[in-house]
Amino acid sequence: MRSAHLLKKERRLADHIDKNPVWREKQKMCRWILTWAGRLRRIYSMPKKTRRKLTRTEQRDLDIEIGFLEGVVQRDPQYVEALQVLGDNYTRRGKFVDGMKIDERLSRLMPDDPMVLYNLACSYSLARRIEQAATALLRALDRGYKDHKWLLKDPDLQNLRKHAIFKSIRARLRSRRISVK
Repeated sequence: MRSAHLLKKERRLADHIDKNPVWREKQKMCRWILTWAGRLRRIYSMPKKTRRKLTRTEQRDLDIEIGFLEGVVQRDPQYVEALQVLGDNYTRRGKFVDGMKIDERLSRLMPDDPMVLYNLACSYSLARRIEQAATALLRALDRGYKDHKWLLKDPDLQNLRKHAIFKSIRARLRSRRISVK
């Protein structure tokens, strides 16, 4: 638990930020960047058969965005949208362990969200933690994840699909009368 002294400091800082027009402007900019980052992520993260390598410019831009989002998350660790974008950026940059840690934080903040659990399964699979990936994927399916066709071809889950444990997941999908090849 936080001490009363730390809570007072946090309240004073929050009051200062709310009253300071420069900080308010930075908050607006942060919201704007996160909104557009989320929109661009949805546009450009359409399913592709192969992942192409990032150019140097894309890597640099991604590193700048990661640095910015790390600062936002450090300031507000409960900021779910910033955590989601940060986790996606870590994964796109190839920092799978860092992305997995962010997805674990998100799963603690939103334990019943099927998309968060699915992303956690993808992160575990990329980090070659197959048993944990299978557990997270089963939890996502139990909580209502429905894009079964994408699940069968998602490149992030390739390590899991190669493992024998995935046969039980596929059997579970079939038992729910979902047509799965």
